[in-house]
Amino acid sequence: MADPKPAEINPSQEKQKSDTFPPQQHIHQRDEPSTQIKTVQNVALADATAKQKPSLWTWRMGQLYLILLLATLNAAVNGYDGSVMGSINSYAQYRSYFGFSLTEGTPATGIVYAIFTIGNLVGAGFAGPAADWKGRRWGMFLGAGVIIVGSIVQATSQSLAAFMIGRFLLGVGAAMGPSSALPYVSEMAHPSFRGAMTGVYTTFYFVGAIPGTFIPYGTSYISGSQAWRIPLWLQMSFSGIVFISVLFLPESPRWLIANDRHEEALDIMAKYHGEGNRNSPLVQLELREMMEEISKTGADKRWWDFRELFDSREVRYRTMLTCAIALFGQWTGNGPVSYYYPQMLAGAGIENNHTQLLLQGMQSVLSFAGALIGAAYTDHWGRRPQLLISTSLISLLFLIILILNALNTTTSPSTHTIVAKSAAASGAEIAMIFLFSFVFAVGWTPLQGLYAVEVLRYESRAKGMALYTLVGNVAGFYNTFVTGIAFSRAGWKYYYLFIFWDLLEVAFIYFFFVETKGRTLEELTEIFNAAKPVKYSLRKSEILVHGNEGVTEVFEKEKENSG
Repeated sequence: MADPKPAEINPSQEKQKSDTFPPQQHIHQRDEPSTQIKTVQNVALADATAKQKPSLWTWRMGQLYLILLLATLNAAVNGYDGSVMGSINSYAQYRSYFGFSLTEGTPATGIVYAIFTIGNLVGAGFAGPAADWKGRRWGMFLGAGVIIVGSIVQATSQSLAAFMIGRFLLGVGAAMGPSSALPYVSEMAHPSFRGAMTGVYTTFYFVGAIPGTFIPYGTSYISGSQAWRIPLWLQMSFSGIVFISVLFLPESPRWLIANDRHEEALDIMAKYHGEGNRNSPLVQLELREMMEEISKTGADKRWWDFRELFDSREVRYRTMLTCAIALFGQWTGNGPVSYYYPQMLAGAGIENNHTQLLLQGMQSVLSFAGALIGAAYTDHWGRRPQLLISTSLISLLFLIILILNALNTTTSPSTHTIVAKSAAASGAEIAMIFLFSFVFAVGWTPLQGLYAVEVLRYESRAKGMALYTLVGNVAGFYNTFVTGIAFSRAGWKYYYLFIFWDLLEVAFIYFFFVETKGRTLEELTEIFNAAKPVKYSLRKSEILVHGNEGVTEVFEKEKENSG
């Protein structure tokens, strides 16, 4: 079925010739304009794309964008919830309706936030089996359905108990949907542009966060319970679109291969990766690799079997990286950095609740722009440099924020609360918090989901993403409940912990995170089977490409990149 490789390529050597630079980097060009020496990570992928160069701007690619967009809406759910709850929690209309104190936090308000996380933890247990059972589409469908039910219960609640039931259901659905959606996006994405296409998924957190801020900003002027009910009704919008459309989308080709439906998988890959050509070199390469790597009797067929995440050195390494990216994404400091934000706003003379909501919305817009930049360039920068540089900058920004806090905050002798001493210093810290949010969005937001789904093999991808959700929520639980206590005891000195923690993250990323750009998902197996996975992932090969004839020579010279 598959087209043969050019005779000059030794298939047994292809697995040994990988590196860290994508095919677009030119080292040298011969006299013939179509003959080039290139540096690549995957010789077979470079050969296939040279024979049929993919374009971002075709009708079929436009259809693929729409498919991925609909799946990516799952990411907006968490963004909307986080912003809308943070906004309405400050409403007098909301707090008085449920009997909360108008000026102080109470255990009940903490439970309202916690119950969503508890729902996430419960939903994570169902997420993997749901994605493997009838396919990725059904996993998204079920998750969206639970979110819609939770939204209705929450928005119509007449008691705090009913409100919390709605919050719990929302948490369950918000775990199930993304655990199917992110694998779907990575498995459907064109292999030449997988980094950007999948990286955009996590950036859609802000597609939810932005309206989740500005809608409550508008409804805050309404008197009565409709001020907070309207934003909560709208919470089902993204999931409603997914629920209506997702079963009309094509199924993941990898799920079809795993379930012995090869012809369907080939048709889908030909349509969206080969411009309708079943004999496309790229499509044939994908099909060949999937059939070699994906087991028809793997653990994805046994919903109760999580051993695939731990039963060999290779998969334990993959699972370690999945848990690490989930943990680091929560503990890099994007939550604690804003702990003194209200005091800084007050110190700068910004005390009006509407103005504070507006600033929060502006911060979300800035972060969204940064996240899109990070997603667009991740296939150029590489995953490791993107994480290493951004985390190093974050540690530096933490140090600056710590110094500003140390100089600018004091405890009021009359109220025993933290207050800011200088409007100028408060303004500087607000600027640093905005800059921090931008750097975090560029470096971390696109890669949190992308890297996790890349490092997992197919059989454990859905369950691994459920574990990713579980670890992320446990880490988020810490941020929710421990950070406030720690700041009340240690004050701004607590920032020291995050400065050193981020430096530890930099070291861990450098020594343990493999580079994944420029490779197909199946080709990553050879990296994790290597004695030194990081070193192996940084290897590169030089090849000779002769126009659309593809790769005509693989040079013996190999290089390593410290990136």
